[in-house]
Amino acid sequence: MSGKARGFRSSARFSRRDCLKLSAAASVPLIVPRSVLGGDGEAAPSERITLGFIGMGKQNQHHLGRFLGINRVRILAVCDVDTTRRNDAKRRVDEKYGNQDCAAYNDYRDVIKRADIQAVVIATPDHWHTHPIVDACKAKKDIYCEKPLTLTIAEAKLCIEAVNKYGVVFQTGSQQRSSREFRVACEAVRNGRIGKVERVYAAVGGPSKWCDLPEEPMEPGLDWGLWLGQAPERPYNSVLSPRGVHNHFPAWRSYREYSGGGMTDWGAHHFDIAQWGLGMDGSGPVRIIPPENPGSGIGVRYLYENGTELIHNAYEGRGGVNFVGSDGVVYVDRGKLQSWPDEIVKEPLGENEKVRLYQSSDHHQDWINGIVERKQPICPVEVGAGSVTVCHLGNLAYWTGETLRWDPRNWKFVEPAGANEWLDGIRQSPRRDPWQLPTV
Repeated sequence: MSGKARGFRSSARFSRRDCLKLSAAASVPLIVPRSVLGGDGEAAPSERITLGFIGMGKQNQHHLGRFLGINRVRILAVCDVDTTRRNDAKRRVDEKYGNQDCAAYNDYRDVIKRADIQAVVIATPDHWHTHPIVDACKAKKDIYCEKPLTLTIAEAKLCIEAVNKYGVVFQTGSQQRSSREFRVACEAVRNGRIGKVERVYAAVGGPSKWCDLPEEPMEPGLDWGLWLGQAPERPYNSVLSPRGVHNHFPAWRSYREYSGGGMTDWGAHHFDIAQWGLGMDGSGPVRIIPPENPGSGIGVRYLYENGTELIHNAYEGRGGVNFVGSDGVVYVDRGKLQSWPDEIVKEPLGENEKVRLYQSSDHHQDWINGIVERKQPICPVEVGAGSVTVCHLGNLAYWTGETLRWDPRNWKFVEPAGANEWLDGIRQSPRRDPWQLPTV
């Protein structure tokens, strides 16, 4: 480099005084915090992924711990309508980082409007997923959102539109797709190892019911109106929002105003695996048939265009997901993988077996990798929306007792007449203002 390069004096003007100044500076140790440079596995600030957390119940307590363990991540804010929960989450973050920098908010919009937060982790009750998703998309923030993705079919379609319009990286929290046993099971089925797939059985809980809980006194520190959101006004009950930090999954999921019961809770896992194994991501069943007694909450049948049947029930006493084909059976559940005959899932895939599914061993890291590489992870919005729609279709069959004809390509009902009024759910009362169905 020339002596006249920017930042250097020419050799003709470099004095003895300049030399002494440089010598003195060299004798002073240069101390730069590790957090500035990165090192020991910690990313420099320019390379960090900054997160905000929305909803600090049991599930996001789990996610908080996982993301605090990823060095590239920095958590800047937490949010919950319960004062104790959000302050406890802030404490955990501050203790991890050794400072008091984590902000704690009551309203999710305060998290989303922060320009220094790149992505959000949403784990609110199901009726509170769509508004934060759409608002985060509009703010160009990447999203990890818990399953089941939405409360209604209309919301599911809206989430796809929002993610695609604003180009965010989206991971649905259906983490079974990042577990080896489910991938191996689905690869075996997709490569024809059980022959023609005739039926799939998925054992999950039944539909939700209308909330009938009595009023309870409410301690200060909970924004009950904001917890309710779009749902009808009703008195507080601790079953819906247990106060403070708790180590269980609250039963709001049992009530139609807030969730779809076991059909959406576990259905978003096991129906999701059925869709994966059938190669139906981006599509779905075309006919949904309720059992003779819809009130039983079990036995709804889904028919696909190719004749395959998905049944909401156990198979031969086994839970999880059972793929039944002309040449064998594959059974998979968490930590369980079996087939009849044995070699179906025990033999590695051969060269002529061309279907190789997305391989992820860590659902959280997979999302972070997607943010860095600007690519969609293993469970993008189309997957989460499609799988929860299967759940919602089953619930509608149970609730109405009607056989439904569904057009998965155009997201609408063909039969019965008037069924498209159910796309945003069957409601006892309209959405509460200002939480109407958002626009993209």
